[in-house]
Amino acid sequence: MRRVKLAPSILTADFARLGQEMASVDGLVDWFHLDVMDGHYVPNLTFGPDVVAAVRGEVETPFHVHLMIDNPLEFAGRFVEAGARRITFHPEVTPDPSAAIKEIRAAGAEVGLAIHPDITVETVRKHLSEVDLILVMTVRPGFGGQRFMNEMVPKIAEVKGYVEDEALDAEVEVDGGVNLSTVNEVVAAGADIVVAGSAIFDGVDAPAAAARLIERLEGLRVGNE
Repeated sequence: MRRVKLAPSILTADFARLGQEMASVDGLVDWFHLDVMDGHYVPNLTFGPDVVAAVRGEVETPFHVHLMIDNPLEFAGRFVEAGARRITFHPEVTPDPSAAIKEIRAAGAEVGLAIHPDITVETVRKHLSEVDLILVMTVRPGFGGQRFMNEMVPKIAEVKGYVEDEALDAEVEVDGGVNLSTVNEVVAAGADIVVAGSAIFDGVDAPAAAARLIERLEGLRVGNE
């Protein structure tokens, strides 16, 4: 049976105590999802490699850095040096996604491609055999706590179908508005990893929130072979 992995997004965590917030769910979750924004590709700014390096020593769980930036190759290597095990970027920002994938992999990280809600699956289809994961966005990137876009669910299923039909190893990750109300349909559509931000870092009890979502994911293993 397929075990769906959980990746908390730190975007809605308390940045004044970020290391403690992450440590509170360390060991419960599979990845930490770190959204890097440059104020250009998306209308928001978050953090850079120094912050990633600072919190890397606080937890054991691996880091997946999602670059929502215009120039991913300029910074990808620095995020790998800071402790990222996976780097995901948006293919429409680079003229040669295949070359970018190779360069990031050469820097020492696994590589993913992200699908913006406005981008079709066909945009990344020819690269599916080159990457370790495909990240399907179910909100418009830029801010945490947004409403889940149900109209993106068929896109999850489309990506999963290509991966299975071509017997590829790429994981399908879903990011945006995933919580106890939406996770069932996300998993049913084919998600291998779910990203959850405000559903975990809710300002109340992150470990309890993570445990509730993990319990739901465990229940959803049935029928997902």
